[in-house]
Formats: sequence, structure tokens, C-alpha cells
Amino acid sequence: MARTPSNMLPLGTQAPDFELFDTVSGTHLSLNEIKGPKGTVIMFICNHCPFVIHVNEQLVAVANSYKQLGIGFAAISSNDVVNYPQDSPDLMKETALRLGYPFPYLYDETQEVARSYDAACTPDFYLFDSSLSLVYRGQLDYSRPGNGIPVSGSDLRTALDHLLGGEKVPEPQKPSIGCNIKWK
Repeated sequence: MARTPSNMLPLGTQAPDFELFDTVSGTHLSLNEIKGPKGTVIMFICNHCPFVIHVNEQLVAVANSYKQLGIGFAAISSNDVVNYPQDSPDLMKETALRLGYPFPYLYDETQEVARSYDAACTPDFYLFDSSLSLVYRGQLDYSRPGNGIPVSGSDLRTALDHLLGGEKVPEPQKPSIGCNIKWK
């Protein structure tokens, strides 16, 4: 299992705009439709990555906790589905429904959105404030498959709590570690 770190997009970067196919609703959704009034979390994930599988339950818990507080959430899969058919849109929808994702699961067929966010791995997390300026990027927490640390979402939760409290998100911010995005 490859261990690829996040590229750590510079803080203050404006969220790159997008409109992508939501595999669950069968419609196209834009960043503007997804964003929350107080902030927005964009996650790059996929179906087959053991790092994502390891944190899936916590992704659902974090989104369920913070959506009601004004945070928008979206997950994006940008993997090459020709070589990784388990990440196809049909199976993305199955995964989202089975796990009860409370956020859209978007398919980035051209991989342009992943490139615009400088995404490198799955999972990769970005938190933007109400004006879509980047305030956090990096890991969910310190848990990885096999390291014995419970999945808590502590790093992302801390960033969300600071944002909602009107405080600067603390640094240093640690890169996520996961499988590399499967580029075409």
C-alpha cells in the first residue's frame, strides 16, 4: 500500500470552482451549490483505497456533526476508472448508499478538479471558510490502517471548531497520507 502525502495547497488559496456529476443524485452539482454558509469541506476519496476505507465511518460522523452547524461537505473521486474499475460512478453510488454518506459523492472524470486542488492522495482534506478561502488542508487525524490509533477525526474537527469559533486554524497542519490518486 503506497503512502503518498498531501501536497499542502497554500493557506488562503481560493477554492477552485467546479461542476461535477453527483453519483448519488444523478445530477451535476457546483461548488456554489455545495458550499456551506460557514465553511466547506472538500474531500478527495475513492472506493478501494485502504486509507479511505479505514476512515469512512468517521467521515460520515464528522459530516453529520458539522453539517447542522453550517458546514458544506463534498467528496470527490478522481481516479482513473479504466484501470481501477472499482472506483466507477456506479460503484461510487453503491458505496455512498451503503455507508450512508451525508454528502454528495462527485465523479471527476477528467481529473481537472483534482489537479486544480493539487490533490495527491486519498483521502485528502480541504477546509474553506465562508468566502471559500483555504484555512486547513491535511489529515483527518493520526490514525492509519494498522497503526493502532483510533480514528477520531481530531485534526479536521479541531480545524472546524476553530473556524466556527471565529479563530485562526492552528498550525502546523500535518499532510494526509494515503494512496496516490490514480492518474490517467
